[in-house]
Amino acid sequence: MSSLSTFSSKPNAKPPQKGSFPLDHDGECKDFMIKYMQCLRINKKDTSQCRQQSKDYLNCRMENNLMLREDWNKLGFHEKNNDKNAEH
Repeated sequence: MSSLSTFSSKPNAKPPQKGSFPLDHDGECKDFMIKYMQCLRINKKDTSQCRQQSKDYLNCRMENNLMLREDWNKLGFHEKNNDKNAEH
């Protein structure tokens, strides 16, 4: 029986670095999420092609208190990246 107890141990899961990420139960940002997912599908999951849709989605989540307001630089949206995407 002692060998059975070794299989019942829990995996070592780590919590998210910034805490919980509440679900959008009311669908407040669903349209932005769908646009982002469509962009990923069209661009074969190349996230660099969907930066604006990602930013719009995150902005919606921040505006609706579904995540803490965070500086765009901390979320990977630097001025250089935005200028580069504006050229294309």
